[in-house]
Amino acid sequence: MNIFGGLNTVWVIVLFDLPTETKAARKQYSMFRKQLLNDGFNMMQYSVYMRHSSSDENAQVHVNRVKSSLPDDGEVRIIKITDKQFSKIQVFYGKKRKPTEKTPDQLGFF
Repeated sequence: MNIFGGLNTVWVIVLFDLPTETKAARKQYSMFRKQLLNDGFNMMQYSVYMRHSSSDENAQVHVNRVKSSLPDDGEVRIIKITDKQFSKIQVFYGKKRKPTEKTPDQLGFF
């Protein structure tokens, strides 16, 4: 339960494998990656980007944005998982375990 009406917060994870053999393919790769960054995604690791959303409904907005910016070629996968599932990810750098990324603050004042 959270401050947004009891809905679970959700992580959207985008995994992609896009061709880069030609100048046109590299341009599409770059445009797709920039669109993810412009929509608030952060790089989790190479070709894997994540974004925190306050609800499943908000996550779906971002999923739809990713789908609308899909390149002509290559493979893109989109996964939605809850905060609880995300917190169970085991992260390693070499053989050393590192903590999973923290959920961002939900409220920001401008």
